[in-house]
Amino acid sequence: MRSTSKALLLGLAAILAARLFAMAVMPLADTSEPRYAEIARLMAVTGDWVTPWFEPGVPFWGKPPLAFWAPALSIKLLGLSEFSLRLPAFAAMLGMLALVHAFAARQFGASAARWAALVFATMLLPLASAGAVLTDPFLALGVTLSMTSFLLARRDGPPWWRYGFFVGLAIGLLSKGPLALVLVAVAVLPWSLLPAGRAQWRALPWIGGTILMLALALPWYVMAEIRTPGFLQYFIVGEHFLRFVDPGWQGDLYGTAHKRPYGGIWLDWLLATMPWGLAGLWLFLRPGQGAPLRTRLASLARDPLRGYLLLWGLAAPAFFTLSGNILWTYVLPSLPPLALALGAWMADHAPTRGWRARLPTALMLLTPLAALTLGALSLAQPERYKTEKQLVAQAFARMQPGEQLVFVGSRPFSARFYSQGAAGQLPMEAVAAAPALPGAGARLFLAVEKNRLPALRDTLAGWRLLPLYASRRYVLLQVESGAVAARDGAAREAPAAIAATGVAASPPSPAP
Repeated sequence: MRSTSKALLLGLAAILAARLFAMAVMPLADTSEPRYAEIARLMAVTGDWVTPWFEPGVPFWGKPPLAFWAPALSIKLLGLSEFSLRLPAFAAMLGMLALVHAFAARQFGASAARWAALVFATMLLPLASAGAVLTDPFLALGVTLSMTSFLLARRDGPPWWRYGFFVGLAIGLLSKGPLALVLVAVAVLPWSLLPAGRAQWRALPWIGGTILMLALALPWYVMAEIRTPGFLQYFIVGEHFLRFVDPGWQGDLYGTAHKRPYGGIWLDWLLATMPWGLAGLWLFLRPGQGAPLRTRLASLARDPLRGYLLLWGLAAPAFFTLSGNILWTYVLPSLPPLALALGAWMADHAPTRGWRARLPTALMLLTPLAALTLGALSLAQPERYKTEKQLVAQAFARMQPGEQLVFVGSRPFSARFYSQGAAGQLPMEAVAAAPALPGAGARLFLAVEKNRLPALRDTLAGWRLLPLYASRRYVLLQVESGAVAARDGAAREAPAAIAATGVAASPPSPAP
C-alpha cells in the first residue's frame, strides 16, 4: 500500500463514512450511552448548563459537564437524535486524529504522519469511541492535546502549542476531572528528568498557562458545589479514590461498580488496540531484530522521543493496573503513541510488494467493516441490541391519551431516554396494588424482563395479558380489563418475534 496524500484522504473518507453510517442508524445501547444521552437531553430541555441532572430532582455528580454540554448544544442545533448526540464525540476523535497527524509530521515526517493517522483511525476503541455518547473521547482529546503540545512547544514558537498544554488539561478537568492531570503527569514528569525533557519544561509558560487552565475549568467546579452542595466530596473522594481502590465500591449513586481482576486493564489494552496492538508487540518482541530484548529496552532510555511515546502509552494502563473498577475505555488516552510508533516504523520499513504490502490494508479494513456490519444489523434485527428503543416505540404507537408505559422491576436507561422520561417503574410486588392498573374499558402497557414473566402472570392472574413485542431482554405486554379484551379481540395477533420467544397471551378472563 502506497502512503500518499490521496490514499490517506480516500482511506480516511471511507473509514469516517462507515462510522457515520453506524452512528446514525445504531440505537443507544445500555448502559452508558443512553444514560449520558438522557443527561444531555435534560440539560437541553431545562437550560441548566451548570448542574447535569441524572433525572429530575437528582443531580449527576459522577462527571464534569463537558461531555454533556457538547451533545446538549448539538441537540439545540440539530434536534434530538442518535446522530446529533454522537456527533460531538465524533468531532473530538477527529481532533485527536489531527493531533496524531501533526505530531508525526513534526517528529517523523509526512509519510509517517499519514500512516499514523490511518492506524489510529482503524484501531477498535478509537473507531468505537468516534460517535459514542461517552465522556472518554473528551478526556482523551484533552490528554492528547497536552501531550502533543508539551513536546512541540518552543520558546520562540507559535503560542498555540505552548498554551495548548494547559488548554488540554482544562478540557480534561471539564470532561473527567483530576484524572487528566494524573495521566499527563505520569508521563511528563519522569521524562522531564532527561535533558530533552527539561528543555521542553522550560518552554512552557507555567504561570500564564496555569492561570488560563484555572480560568477555564475552576469556575464550573465552584458553581457546581454552590448549586448542589456535596458534589466535591462525592466526585473527588468517591469517583477519584474509592472507585479505583475498592473493586466493589457501593457508593456509586448512578450505576453499578465494574468489578474486574487487578491487571485486567492490560487485556483491555489488547482489545482496544485491535488489530494493531498485537502487530506493535510483535514488531518489538520478535526475534531477529539484531539485538536482545534487554538491549532494545535500554535503548529507549537513550532515545528521548521513543521514551516519551513509551511513557505516554503506559500512563493509563499502568495507572489502572491496581484498580479493580475499570472499563476498557479507560485506555483511550494512551492509544495515540502506539499509532505514532507504528506510523514511524511503517514509513521506513513497510514493504511495497507481495502479500506483506497488502497486509496493512487488510488490517485497516477490519474495524470499518465491523462498523458497517453492526449498522446493517441494527436495521435488520434491532432486537439483537441491548436497547429498548423499539419496545418504547411499539408501546407509544399503540397508546392512547392517558395510557402509560410502566417497566416492572428494573427500568433501563435506554427506556428512560427513548420515552423522554415518560416510562414509569414499579417493583413486582407493587404491580397488583398499583393505582395505575386499568379499570373497566382501560388498559396499561407493561414491560417485564423475560425471566420474570411467569411471576408477573401469577401476580396479575385476573387480567388479560397480551404480548406485543419482545426485545433482547424485555417483553411488552398490554394489560387490559375484560371490556377492552372483548372490544379489541380481533386486532390481537402476536408478532413472529413474540412467537419465537415462546411467550403467549394469557387466556381471556372476566373483568375484575
